[in-house]
Amino acid sequence: MWQRIQTLYLAIATGLILSMFFTLKAVVPAADGTVAESYRFVAYTPYLVLLMVITALNLLALTTWKQRVFQMRTTILAALITLALQIWLFVDYLATSGSMAFRISAVFPVVAVIFDLMAARRIHADELMVESMSRLRSSKRRR
Repeated sequence: MWQRIQTLYLAIATGLILSMFFTLKAVVPAADGTVAESYRFVAYTPYLVLLMVITALNLLALTTWKQRVFQMRTTILAALITLALQIWLFVDYLATSGSMAFRISAVFPVVAVIFDLMAARRIHADELMVESMSRLRSSKRRR
């Protein structure tokens, strides 16, 4: 399982999403330069639900290495939901134009999407390789 590069990609994407449970989304700077308030991703319920769904999908994709088609579909679904979360974060950022300072962790979903898509591509390549090998084996048996 861990010898495949797609497993490492999925583990990195899962780690990035898991880290969002513990990091700050944004801070509100005070007039004197200190932090007046800070907001976490998990403080807002829709973000929490999306993070839990994305984490569950990534963990499911990470543990179903024997069913490559299911793993690939789960990875792509996780990437799409993560992309939706990133778009929502971007809209929130535009809506709060200058009142909040967003942290670097706000771009973790886009990095996780990139890793999920790279993993899906490698899973697809593995599936094609397995299909071609089984086709070669079956043609060898017919002789």
